[in-house]
Amino acid sequence: MGATSTTEATPGKRRRIVSVRTRIVATITLVAAIGLLAVGVTLYVVEHGKILAQVDERLEANLESARFIVGQGPVSNGTTQAWPSATAALETVVQRMSPDDNTGAAGIVDGRAALVPGVPLDVDLLTAPGFVDHLNATITDEPRRGTYAEEGVTWRYVGIPITLAGSPPPETVLFVMVYDINAELQEINELAVLYLVTAGIVLVLTAGAAWIVAGRLLRPLRHMRRTAEQISARSLSERLPVHGSDDVSELAGTMNAMLDRLDAAMDSQRQLVSDVGHELKTPMTIVRGYLEVMDPNDPADVRDTQNLAIDELDRMAQLVQDLASAARLHGPAPISPVATDAGDLMHQIIRKAEGIDGATVSAGPIADVVFPVDPARITQALLQLAQNGVTHGGGQLEIGSTVQGDTVYLWVRDHGSGVPPEIRDTIFERFSRSESGGSGLGLNIVDVIARAHGGTAGVTDPPSGSGSLFYLSLPRIAQANHERTPHGVDSHRR
Repeated sequence: MGATSTTEATPGKRRRIVSVRTRIVATITLVAAIGLLAVGVTLYVVEHGKILAQVDERLEANLESARFIVGQGPVSNGTTQAWPSATAALETVVQRMSPDDNTGAAGIVDGRAALVPGVPLDVDLLTAPGFVDHLNATITDEPRRGTYAEEGVTWRYVGIPITLAGSPPPETVLFVMVYDINAELQEINELAVLYLVTAGIVLVLTAGAAWIVAGRLLRPLRHMRRTAEQISARSLSERLPVHGSDDVSELAGTMNAMLDRLDAAMDSQRQLVSDVGHELKTPMTIVRGYLEVMDPNDPADVRDTQNLAIDELDRMAQLVQDLASAARLHGPAPISPVATDAGDLMHQIIRKAEGIDGATVSAGPIADVVFPVDPARITQALLQLAQNGVTHGGGQLEIGSTVQGDTVYLWVRDHGSGVPPEIRDTIFERFSRSESGGSGLGLNIVDVIARAHGGTAGVTDPPSGSGSLFYLSLPRIAQANHERTPHGVDSHRR
C-alpha cells in the first residue's frame, strides 16, 4: 500500500485554515513590531554609547585636572611652592575635584581610603570593600582607566598615582574617581521600559485597526465564499452585493458577471437538452409507430415502412451533424478571419448556390470591398440562407452585397410568401418551428456565424416585390457588432 499524504483532509472533517483576515492582521502587526523594535534598539544602543563616552570624557577631564593641580603646586600669597608631601598634594586634589551626579572619589594612602571630599557624593567607595584592593593590585606608576564590575556594582573609574620624590612617607599615594554606570544608565533604561510599554499599546491599537479595516475590505470575499457554497447547478440565482469602487468591489462585479454567464450557459444547456430530446423524440415515435403496425407479411408495407424509417433516421443524422457544427461555432476559435475580396467571395458563393437542387440564382449588386472574414464560414452561412430560400421561398433567388459606411451587407433574397412579422424575432433561434422539414438549426448557425464576426443576421422585406431578404451585416474592419440594415429597408431582427 502507498503512503497516505498528510495533506489530505480527513473525511467528515473540515480542514482547519487560517483566515486571510488573520494573516493580514498578523503580517501588519509583525511588520509594525519589527519596525518599532528596530527603532527602539537603535536609539538605545546609540544613547548607551553616548553615555559611556561622556563618562570617559569626564574621567579624562578629572585626570587632566589632577595632573594640573599636582604640577602647579600649592599657591600661597600668589606664589607657587613645592608640595610638602605627596599626601598634601592628594588632599588638595580630593578637595578640588568637581562633584557630579552618580560619582564618588577618594584618596588612598598606604593601601586604604584615607581621604574623601568634604561634600557628600552619590557613590560611597566603601560599599565595595574589594574595590581598593583591586586598585592597589592594578595601578602602578601610570594612570589607569577601567571598569569594576564586582560585589553588585558596575563602576567606571580612573586611578591617578601621585608620586613626590623625597616626600615624607608615603612617597606615592593614589587618587581615584568613579562613575556608577548603572545609575548613569538608569534614566535611559526607564525610557526603554516606557518605550516598550508604549510600543505594546501601539501594536495592540494597530492590530485592532487592521482587524477592523481588513474585515471591511474582505467582507465581499466572505460573501463570495458563502455565495459559492450556496451555488449549485440548480441554483445560480445568487449574486454578490457590490459596494464602493475599490479592487474588491470590482472583483465582486466580475464574479457577478461570471455568474450571469454561468447561469445563461446552464439555461442554454438545459434548453438544448430539452430541444434535442424533443427533436429526437418525434422521429423515434414515428418509426416506432409504423414498426408496430407494419405487416411483416406484406412486402409493400415493409418497403414503405423501411423508406420512412430511413428518412427519419437521415433527419436524425442531419440533426446530429448540425448540432456538431453549432458546437464548433461556440468553441474558443470559431472563425479564422483573413482579408477577403467581397467580389471574388460572392461570385464563388453564387456558383455554389446554383448547384442547390431547385435553385434558380441571379446575381445582385456586388460590393467592391476587402474585409476581414472567414470565407468558409461566410460561404456556409449564405448557402444555408440559399437552401432556406429554396425550401420556403420557391427557389428563385438573388444573391448580392452592398457597403454602407463601415458595414458590409451580404444578402439572399427569395420571392416566396415572405416571413410573417410576428416570427421575425424568433426565426434565428435554435430549433425554430418555422424551419419545418429541417433540423431547426440552420438559421441559428447563420446567426452564430454572423455574431462570431462581430456582426448580426436578420430578415426584412425587400425594397420592392414579394419575398424575404435575409442578410448578414458585418463590420468592414474588426470591431464591435453593428445593428444596421441595408439602405431603404427596416430591420426586424431582434
